[in-house]
Amino acid sequence: MMCVTGPQLSLYFTVLVLFPAFIATFEAENRSASDICSTHTIIPGPKGDIGEKGETGEFGKLGKEGPLGPKGDRGDFGDLGDQGLIGKIGPIGSKGDRGYKGLAGLPGGKGRTGSFCDCGRYRRAVLGLEGKVSQLKSSLKFLKNVIAGIRETEEKFYYIVKEERNYRDALTQCRIRGGTLAMPKDQSTNSLIAEYISSMGLMRVFIGVNDIEKEKQFQYADNTLLQNYSSWRIGEPNDGSGYEDCVEMLSTGAWNDVDCQLTIYFVCEFIKKAK
Repeated sequence: MMCVTGPQLSLYFTVLVLFPAFIATFEAENRSASDICSTHTIIPGPKGDIGEKGETGEFGKLGKEGPLGPKGDRGDFGDLGDQGLIGKIGPIGSKGDRGYKGLAGLPGGKGRTGSFCDCGRYRRAVLGLEGKVSQLKSSLKFLKNVIAGIRETEEKFYYIVKEERNYRDALTQCRIRGGTLAMPKDQSTNSLIAEYISSMGLMRVFIGVNDIEKEKQFQYADNTLLQNYSSWRIGEPNDGSGYEDCVEMLSTGAWNDVDCQLTIYFVCEFIKKAK
């Protein structure tokens, strides 16, 4: 057993007491500031003074659109726009009322006394005149068919007008001449007009058929509907441009819907007067 003297005991006690404090002081001196801050609670200081106003920042993003506002006052009238497209031709009007009978004319003077009638001689003269009238009729038919180029049936004459007109003007020109645009209502009449067009060296002419009043409801120039006869080309009528409300006949006899503002030749028809 080791014997410890009084001075040694005193030194041993001093080491035991002071050594832990020394170790703690050494570790504290060698710790970083971040270690110290992480292990200690920092108490905030007093509120500072208001700083100077900073510069204006950049514009932020546009906000969402707000609700619609109330309806504004009515504005002033604008300037007149350009003239629009010409509208469709209106329907042909009905025949007007017959006019009043005119005043009677003044009576004629008294005739001379007649002479004795030689009936046999007058009959021979009448027969001679009838023969000449027959010859004149034959000559007139030749003139109409060969020189003037007119075609005819038992009831009507047909005449191609070599003037380029739109549909409206063609209607007017036929009426001025005492007729109307041709209205082929059967195959024989259609073939007659088609042969007429071809013999004149033409490709097409206006005829009196249209759907101006109601789309796809075609009618003749006298306002009667197409019912029992038509001669449309394959695929027609198709209203290709959206304004094809009038009808042309080709030299083949086929029909085709076209724009009414087109300007081409046209064929008129005239009713034969009763003999």
